[in-house]
Amino acid sequence: MDVRAMVDALVAADKAPKEAQLNRLEGTTKTKVSALGQFRSALSSFETALKKLNSAPLYQQRSAASADESIVTVTAGSKAVAGNYDVKVFELAQGSKVSLAGVDSADTVIGSGTLTIQIGEDSFDVEIAEGADTLAGIRDAINAAGKDKGLNATIVSDPSGPGGSRLILSSSATGADNDIKVTATASGSGDLSLLEFPASASAPTGERAPRLLMAASDARLSIDGIMLSSASNTIDDAIDGVSLTLNAAQIADESGAVKPVSLTVAEDLETVKTSVTEFVDAYNKLVGTIGALTKVTPGTGGDDQPSTGALVGDASVRSFMNSVRSELSSQSDGELRILADLGITTERDGKLKLDTAKLDKVLESGTDKLSAFFTGENGLMVRLESRVKPYTQTGGLLDNRDKALQNTMSSVRDQQEALERRTASLESRLLAQFNAMDSLVGNLMGTSNYLTGVLESLPGVVKPSK
Repeated sequence: MDVRAMVDALVAADKAPKEAQLNRLEGTTKTKVSALGQFRSALSSFETALKKLNSAPLYQQRSAASADESIVTVTAGSKAVAGNYDVKVFELAQGSKVSLAGVDSADTVIGSGTLTIQIGEDSFDVEIAEGADTLAGIRDAINAAGKDKGLNATIVSDPSGPGGSRLILSSSATGADNDIKVTATASGSGDLSLLEFPASASAPTGERAPRLLMAASDARLSIDGIMLSSASNTIDDAIDGVSLTLNAAQIADESGAVKPVSLTVAEDLETVKTSVTEFVDAYNKLVGTIGALTKVTPGTGGDDQPSTGALVGDASVRSFMNSVRSELSSQSDGELRILADLGITTERDGKLKLDTAKLDKVLESGTDKLSAFFTGENGLMVRLESRVKPYTQTGGLLDNRDKALQNTMSSVRDQQEALERRTASLESRLLAQFNAMDSLVGNLMGTSNYLTGVLESLPGVVKPSK
């Protein structure tokens, strides 16, 4: 007997019905999990678009442009008033830059002690230790202590000239009252006072004398003919809600005149328009996703069955879309009453269509109308968010559905494991039974053959003729 073939056939016959049932349930559940994931993704995009349009600051944003950004750049906040401004930049604000006294080389020992460096009202100490009191060591100590103060030290050398090597101190603190001052307190050998600025009595004269390379100064500019000065090249208080950044001083023409740079501040209509477009696109994506997930495609006849989307007949999806469509078609108070008033209409397939020309006309009359229509306690976006939130919030409808499906998947896996264990047990039992039967049959056949031989050997037994 072919024991293995018989056991495999019996095991397969026992396992097949339950296995097919579990495979069908697993496939259906996976399809629904995937479908709910697609629905959740489309809902998330739609909710993000709703939140943008439901933000009051969106309608208060201002755009700002400069006719020449190499001279001045401009940004505007929500408090800025729309208007045009003429700006002239005569001088940029600059920090102090000084050259300390020259010495023979960067390896020249100056002396230990303390350097006190003052930049305007701010000051800090630089400790110069013995063994690190060369010009190069002092440079490194100044850079370490001054990195958070906006002070930088470099060494400029003229080996073949009379100037020698000297420290150049540069400050990033702009404004007329931010000049660099250096005082020294010696604590060992050498003469640290050599590096004082303004120069000490012991400082060298001539080519190695300390020098002022650049005095700290204010920016000088005019806005619509009004002269202004600023300690910084970033000016936030000249025009309410507007920030100016001066990038370069202008050069006067042959007549000595400076051509003004035109600045324009206006309502940021493009950002509002983009947010409205994103809302329409997100809604259409949502409608398309739900349509695909609830679509029924008829069969071609015969045994070809109709194909259905994973969420066909899903009551929660149908209820959601009905509530959203109801909100989109309801009227609001104010100048804008329905979406069609701002160029958004519903097409035959349920998607929205945006008339950008009509929206532009509404925007040109000001963003206040759109703000009143979309935001506020009874705004359209608030009402739509209230329809979406029960589905997307933690512990909401989609979360609960997903958890239930995951529990089903877990149950299927448990049943599949139990089926495998039961099948293995059945296989072992059948193999044992059939092998025992096969062994018994073999023994019986052996006994039969033995008895036949014995009987044939008895005297008087008539043997069959061959």
